[in-house]
Amino acid sequence: MIQEEIVLSSRKEYALQIVQKLREKGYEALFAGGCVRDMVMGKDPHDFDIATSAKPEEVIKIFSRTIPVGVQFGVVLVLLEGHQFEVATFRSDSGYVDGRRPTEVKFTSSREDVLRRDFTVNGLLYDPMIEKMIDYVEGVKDIHHRLIRTIGDPYKRFEEDKLRLLRAVRFATNLNFEIEQETFKALKELAPLIKIVSAERIRDELVKIFTGEHPGEGLELLSHSGLLKVVLPEVEAMKGVEQPPEFHPEGDVYVHTKMLLDFLKSADLVLAFGSLFHDVGKPPTKTVSDRIRFNNHQHVGARMTEGILKRLRFSNHEIEDIVSCVENHMRFKDVQVMREAKLKRFMARDTFLVELELHRIDCLSSHGILANWDFLNKKYEDFQKEEPRPKPLLTGHDLIEMGYKPGPRFKEILTAVEDAYLEKQLFTPEEARSWVKSQFSL
Repeated sequence: MIQEEIVLSSRKEYALQIVQKLREKGYEALFAGGCVRDMVMGKDPHDFDIATSAKPEEVIKIFSRTIPVGVQFGVVLVLLEGHQFEVATFRSDSGYVDGRRPTEVKFTSSREDVLRRDFTVNGLLYDPMIEKMIDYVEGVKDIHHRLIRTIGDPYKRFEEDKLRLLRAVRFATNLNFEIEQETFKALKELAPLIKIVSAERIRDELVKIFTGEHPGEGLELLSHSGLLKVVLPEVEAMKGVEQPPEFHPEGDVYVHTKMLLDFLKSADLVLAFGSLFHDVGKPPTKTVSDRIRFNNHQHVGARMTEGILKRLRFSNHEIEDIVSCVENHMRFKDVQVMREAKLKRFMARDTFLVELELHRIDCLSSHGILANWDFLNKKYEDFQKEEPRPKPLLTGHDLIEMGYKPGPRFKEILTAVEDAYLEKQLFTPEEARSWVKSQFSL
């Protein structure tokens, strides 16, 4: 914690140096956006953005190390002592034609720069040299009233940049604010337009919502706004899908999923989306016979999850891990009857600890029984005390030397050897060779 405070303090000092240097060259320079909002809320900003009257080419001349990430929009990254700071020229925008970016940018005054921004809470400026707040849009008032409100006409703001539809939900969720009435009305009416935005940008906003401090509230707000049925229709489909009350007294699949998310707070991405999608296969697999059943919903859900994540352009590694959470979440009910070798292999997987936490909150969001979770915690602790796993007792080359012909059978034999080792029936390669000859004919 102390080290983090030192880092934050040093970042602020470097940001002050940038402001001071721009001032010395005769330009206006101010802290802008989220860092000012955080200061008003009594939080330590993690990033300091700077707005200035200096044009991009002038910023590049003043500072020795820069990256021109968006010169056409007036944005330059300034690098200072291993830190990077976004320095943006005051500008006004016009001619939005792709629902995301302006076609025309004019460099202008600080006031006009604020008026083209998205929400009042992000429209604050701060002069660190004289410690003065500059508030053209009553952003401080909205922060105190815990409101997300667009700057100016909400229809115009959302039409300019459709990603703001999701950003409104993200800020309301993560700041634990409400969306102002007129802003929310426009948001609901324009929600279908979010499909114009690229999958990557939608993904990034969803990640920030579901790995934030209030993901359950984020799910509710996405649903109430109409955005959920556009970006994640498979999750919206969980609503009204009843479950057997003896196992799920809490309610339908959507209610259960929302309860899981309520247990999360700034969760790991894999846990957050594993929780969101763990029962996504239930709506299409629901049947009613002796009781409500969802046969193989975990396998159907795993395939659906893979499709959703590919659609949203998640990385292959993220997809693999999240799909594993969905695919395996029902295996936890059988852990106390697994053979020791199978249990050890189950617990040795990279995603096991994430899945174990998913199992815990899955139970707490339904029947509340944690017997399998307690069992696994004890087993995991015991297994961790064992000696590190050595090299395999036998390899495919060993089997060839013993006279076995290469083929699919090799996997069966080597898995059986590994199981016997994990269950402490075999200890040396010599014992393994003798055991294989007694169990598998040439």
